[in-house]
Amino acid sequence: MEKNIVVLRGDGIGPEIIGETLKVLKKVCEKFGHTFNYTDVDIGGCSIDKYGVPITDEGMEKCKNCDSVLLGAVGGPKWDNVDPLVRPEKALLAVRSELGLFANLRPTKLFSQIASASPLKNEIIQGGIDLVIVRELTGGIYFGKRSTFSENGEKVAVDEMKYAEHEIERIGRVAFETALKRKKRLASVDKANVLDSSRLWRSVMHRLSSEYPDVDFSNILVDNAAMQLIKNPSQFDVIVTENMFGDILSDEASMLTGSIGMMPSASLSSGTLGMYEPIHGSAPDIAGMDIANPLGTILSAAMMLRYSFDMHSEANAVEEAVNAALNSGYRTADIMQPDMTKVGCSKMGDIVAENI
Repeated sequence: MEKNIVVLRGDGIGPEIIGETLKVLKKVCEKFGHTFNYTDVDIGGCSIDKYGVPITDEGMEKCKNCDSVLLGAVGGPKWDNVDPLVRPEKALLAVRSELGLFANLRPTKLFSQIASASPLKNEIIQGGIDLVIVRELTGGIYFGKRSTFSENGEKVAVDEMKYAEHEIERIGRVAFETALKRKKRLASVDKANVLDSSRLWRSVMHRLSSEYPDVDFSNILVDNAAMQLIKNPSQFDVIVTENMFGDILSDEASMLTGSIGMMPSASLSSGTLGMYEPIHGSAPDIAGMDIANPLGTILSAAMMLRYSFDMHSEANAVEEAVNAALNSGYRTADIMQPDMTKVGCSKMGDIVAENI
């Protein structure tokens, strides 16, 4: 099978972790007889430096006309003071919007090999941590109208948090369908005791729940959800929530595993086109030092194989290769443990590739 993949290496450690992921995908192609064609597109700060914008129109068209997008990371302090309209992160919002990537799936799984890296007590994690946060990605406060103006002699800023029924329904269906393939438990997170947008969210989710009688459905307020993720994370299977709440909760959940470097994500459209990226940032402080953890990006590629290419055996092979590397005692700096073998970014990529 032949697939065309746009590669967005980005900034900071992005090029390093993408490079290791491409090593692994090369071995997948060799083992399973596929051909992956790669097209590099600049995004984020590196694009600003070259073209003055975080992604060019030509680059965006390439993203629209491929089979999948693989992203490293964008941003860094170098671009903190650029015009807010062309900040590196603007490119991510633009790609999500232009490609219709409305559903963000962020798995949080505690690998037993590095359970000691979790900041939670053993008695809390002994039930296991294996959940997925389904985050709405193209609506809400990040895409609402915003303005800054003067009122009564001082500056006032307003950000609009807006959702339509169809936006809530489509992300809700993704969440219910995801729950059906897992443990059949779904928690919908909102702030319905305060926000009108959340009251609409809750109403639509309740309506959808009647179509999925096999799913154990519940509502939970976002502040309580944040607390419960720390208190008893094993109670959760699938969590669905709006854009900003999902952004915050998924980063919180990622740290339950001990390292944000292990966490993949998938941003999906209504078709097969998706964008796959680790949830960590560009980590400019360690860029070029060969110490970044590439496993989150490699596991994101596994999600790409599964969700965009329907290559389930290939995805399993990548995930098993990561497990084999961990079982053999190899660790990058962020997940290093006593009596383990510390390796760099490049070496970890080699080890996972060898295990395919």
